[in-house]
Amino acid sequence: MTIDARLIELGIELPGPYPPHDPLDAVVVHGGRARTSGQLPRDLAGAIVHQGVLGVGVTIDDGANAARWCALNALSVLRAELGDLDRIYRVLTVSGFVASAPGFVSQPQVVDGASRVLFEVFGDRGRHSRSAIGVAALPRGGSVEIEVEVALA
Repeated sequence: MTIDARLIELGIELPGPYPPHDPLDAVVVHGGRARTSGQLPRDLAGAIVHQGVLGVGVTIDDGANAARWCALNALSVLRAELGDLDRIYRVLTVSGFVASAPGFVSQPQVVDGASRVLFEVFGDRGRHSRSAIGVAALPRGGSVEIEVEVALA
């Protein structure tokens, strides 16, 4: 089954792609790998969902949903750069940044939203290493930002 067919089966429509501003690239391909720039949680209309800070107005469930949107945005820019997602042999790593209030320590639960959707889409090829990092603030008021690195077939 192709990845596009899998997305349809899961009822997932990818947003965007929403490329970054110049002189940045949304994806860099080098040495059999592709890595995305940080992706914010933009929905199908391009709006950032669940803005704010985890532990102050943004719940863990909202944060996990935001992380899911970030991962979908990463898949969108990867598809735009690679031509199709079937070129992805495996998801290697996810770096998750979570806007966190002092004392908030559930960053892994938030970034799980990204990890789960990558596993849903790619199966075992979607298993990956990961970092979940708390930060004071993210661009455009996003609650989560995700970077994804993949190995290419």
